[in-house]
Amino acid sequence: MIARVVAGWDVGGVNLKCAVVRDGRVAHTRTRPFEIQHAPGELVAALRDEAGAAGLSGRTHHAVTMTAELSQFFRTKREGVAFVLDAMTAAFPSDDVAIYMLDGRFVSADDARRNPLAAAASNWHATASVVARTWPNATLVDIGSTTTDIIPIAHGAVAATGRTDPERLATGELLYLGTVRTPIEAIVHDVPLGPRSAGVSAESFALSGDVHVWNGDLAPGEYCAPTPDGRPATREFTRERLARIVCADREMLDDHAIGRIASHVAEAQVARTAGALARVRAGTPTDTPVITAGLGAFLAERAARRLGAPCMSLAESLGDDAARVAPAAAVALLRACRA
Repeated sequence: MIARVVAGWDVGGVNLKCAVVRDGRVAHTRTRPFEIQHAPGELVAALRDEAGAAGLSGRTHHAVTMTAELSQFFRTKREGVAFVLDAMTAAFPSDDVAIYMLDGRFVSADDARRNPLAAAASNWHATASVVARTWPNATLVDIGSTTTDIIPIAHGAVAATGRTDPERLATGELLYLGTVRTPIEAIVHDVPLGPRSAGVSAESFALSGDVHVWNGDLAPGEYCAPTPDGRPATREFTRERLARIVCADREMLDDHAIGRIASHVAEAQVARTAGALARVRAGTPTDTPVITAGLGAFLAERAARRLGAPCMSLAESLGDDAARVAPAAAVALLRACRA
C-alpha cells in the first residue's frame, strides 16, 4: 500500500525541516531555523505551524528522523530522543507517527524510546537509502548548514562503516564542516594577510556562511543561523565579520584582502572534504559517481571534481528543493512506500 500523503521531519538542534510527499512526489519543503536550546518549550507549536504551512489536515502519516538529541540542552542522547518523541506525539496526537531507525526500519515512538541510540542521528541513512534506489553504487555527499555526511553505497545498499556519530567521525563518514554554522577557526588556523599569513582569532567572529555569502555561493537568505554579531547576513556585513577574524575592521581591509581570506577558507573546506571523501572511497572504482545533496552541494561537487570522480546531483531525481532538505524528503518517500 502506498500512502497518499506523508510528512517527513528532520528535527535538528538548530533547524526544523519538513517535506511532504503527495502521491509519491515531494510536493512541499521548508526549513525553519529553530534552536531547541533557546526555546525547547516551543517545539510542539513549531511542528504544528509547519504542518499548517504545508497544508496538512486530517489524519496524516508522519515519518521522523532527528539530530536534535545532540543539543546541549540535553544531558544525554536518550533524554534528547525522548524529548523529540514527546513533542511529535503531542503535536500530532491523532496521527500515525513513525520513527526512522539506523537499520532502516520505521517503528513506533514507544519502540524508539526503548532503543534511543538507534533513533538518534539516523537521517543520513534515510537519505542514502533513497539515493541507492537510483544509484546502486555511489558515494553520497550531503553538506548541510552544520555537518557533512559522506556515505558509501554498494550493490543498492547503504555500506557505511560507522553507525553512531562518534563512529562516523572516526571513519571520516561524518565531518563537522557545514555551509553556514562552522566557525572560521574550525576550518583554518591562518589566512593570507598582505605578504604574510596571519593567525585567526578564536572568538567565532565569522562563520562559514560569511565566506560563502561573500564568495557568491550562498544567498543571504540561505544563511540559516544567527550571525555572530547579530547583524544581517548581507555581503556588507559578511565583509565586516571576515575582517574581524584577523582582529581588523572594515576600515583596515579592502575588498581584495577580504576576498583573499574568503577564497582561502573556502579552498580549505573543499580540501578537507575531498580528503575525507578520498578516505571513504578508498578501494572504490574510480568511475563510481559522487551524488551531491544539501545546502552545500556546490562544495561537494568541488571536492568530487578535485578527486576526478564523476559527479551528479540528487536534485536530478528529487528536485532542487527536496535535495536541500534531503533527510526529511527521504524519510517521507520511504514511509510513503511502506505505509
